[in-house]
Amino acid sequence: MLSASSSASAPGGEFQFTDSDFDRVRKLIYRHAGIALSESKRHLVYSRIGRRLRTLGLSRFNDYLELLEGENPAEWELFTNALTTNLTAFFREEHHFPILAEHLRSIGTRRPITLWCAACSTGEEAYSLAITAAETFNTLPPPVRILATDVDTSVLAKAECAVYGADRVERLSPERLRRFFLKGSGAHAGEVKARAELCESITFRQINLLDERWPVRGPLDAIFCRNVMIYFDKATQYAILAKFAPLLRDDGLLFAGHSESLYHAADLFRARGKTVYELASRRRRNGP
Repeated sequence: MLSASSSASAPGGEFQFTDSDFDRVRKLIYRHAGIALSESKRHLVYSRIGRRLRTLGLSRFNDYLELLEGENPAEWELFTNALTTNLTAFFREEHHFPILAEHLRSIGTRRPITLWCAACSTGEEAYSLAITAAETFNTLPPPVRILATDVDTSVLAKAECAVYGADRVERLSPERLRRFFLKGSGAHAGEVKARAELCESITFRQINLLDERWPVRGPLDAIFCRNVMIYFDKATQYAILAKFAPLLRDDGLLFAGHSESLYHAADLFRARGKTVYELASRRRRNGP
């Protein structure tokens, strides 16, 4: 184990990075965003926060952390953005979307439908929800309202632009590409842009799930919060789930990530399918 004053920098030792610095980073990001960084994330922290030191002309993490702990909200935003992992794709975890489509059909057009994509990253998931709704009701724009949120402002800016490289949409069928995207040309060759009719169903907004209050108005028909809980400890997970529950309609669904389970919140949610949950308080027609 390195001493508190020893360097833990990457090969080359560009920045002074001590155990104490790493512990401070872990405490700060946990307090600010609920992200629990394990010891194995030391080099990730060095790499990502090192970029901020390089930009600011600093040589020690201690100097950066003192700057961060001062009155510097802009740097807090950049710090959070740097340590937020954003891995996403169109129709990721495909088994969820037929379940969503069935849920939308069961609601029909008898009332407005509202969905919350609670960690939308660069937008692929939110647009996948909109495409699913458009295909379910065979109309564009889709007759749903989608709130898409993330703590990372940099990915939200990309999501709102709705422009993606060809590699990001290569798994989409030719029919989906034709119907829901415009092909770029000239300076934008090799890119596609989501059609305006698809975009108008989505509102992007920054929300930190750790905030005491969320600017989210229920009732919601579904919440997608996938592959986010794995970054929180159990207590933080439960606190977030306890705030999700009252926002859902009685028949609302919560979609979680493939490596996440809600067994520690069985009083709030119960399994409906593979990583799909319904309110534990809901009465089933043919069950308890």
